[in-house]
Amino acid sequence: MIKPKKLKVGDTVAVISPSWGGPSIFPHIYENGVKYLQQLGLKVKEYPSTKKDDDFLFKNPKFRAKDINNAFEDKGIKAIFASIGGNDSIKILPYLNLEIILNNPKIIMGYSDTSTLLTYLNQNGLVTLHGPSIMAGFCQYKYLGPQFQSHIKDILFNNSNNYQYKKYTKFCHGYLNWSNLSNVGKTNPMIQNSGWTWLQGNSTIEGKLFGGCIETLEQLKDTPFFPDANFWTNKVLFLETSEEKTNLNIIKSILYDYGKRQIFDKISALLIGRARDYSKKEKLELDCLILEIIRKQFKNKTIPIITNMDFGHTDPQWILPLGINAKINCIDQEFQLSEKIFKD
Repeated sequence: MIKPKKLKVGDTVAVISPSWGGPSIFPHIYENGVKYLQQLGLKVKEYPSTKKDDDFLFKNPKFRAKDINNAFEDKGIKAIFASIGGNDSIKILPYLNLEIILNNPKIIMGYSDTSTLLTYLNQNGLVTLHGPSIMAGFCQYKYLGPQFQSHIKDILFNNSNNYQYKKYTKFCHGYLNWSNLSNVGKTNPMIQNSGWTWLQGNSTIEGKLFGGCIETLEQLKDTPFFPDANFWTNKVLFLETSEEKTNLNIIKSILYDYGKRQIFDKISALLIGRARDYSKKEKLELDCLILEIIRKQFKNKTIPIITNMDFGHTDPQWILPLGINAKINCIDQEFQLSEKIFKD
């Protein structure tokens, strides 16, 4: 894999809008996120797409892709952060210049619709980061607390070869209404975290992390941007649901299709992020559905399956590096990286 370098205080980072033009609609939310990047000691460079009108961005995918190419080519930029997700970043993929991007590796991070970018570049050899965006994660940096703040610093500014993930003590489903200026940076009420659910597995496995938003990855299926059959071997696949509270029947259909494609026979483990806005009862139903499909319908009784994990559309969320080796110990119920994310 092609690894970028870690960040250090004083670095300049780019902020782009590869999908929805959120900063043009809620500039106060965007600016608050930028503020916390700056408080981490980073300088921020905006690109033409960053604050561009949402309607313009929607109609001009080539314009959005140009910013990504330029940010990678810019020697002064050390990382690229998505301002927010959206729903149509798949349209920019044909315009990405892989030669420029792969010859100038640097951190690129986001989640949700940005999964298209992260998975496509990872398939082409680049380590990419699934994690908070400027408006959804960094904007709430203060309110999400010291555990989240330490995690951000540990991942982006350090380079451990065995980083161990821990559950957050509390989590929330989304944020207070962004239209109200007094709600800047504030989250919905925090909920005590019951921890991860270990559904299946009794061994220790390793594999390379790969995944993203389950609905976004559906857009890639049967296109040149979805992984081929051989890609899935020994992957630790992580999937998370969007902010729209994904219907269980939709998840059932998606997972069944993964089974038909024999993906569950090839991957090393399956990780599921905490489902947005699900009740305890609905989480249990989701767990039962996953086992029904993988264990009963596709006869896979050994693959480790862990659900209710701290990534995706609930906060605080982890940063997960696509393309980096991870280790899962089902006996001790531990999840960690087993190599460095960044180039020394």
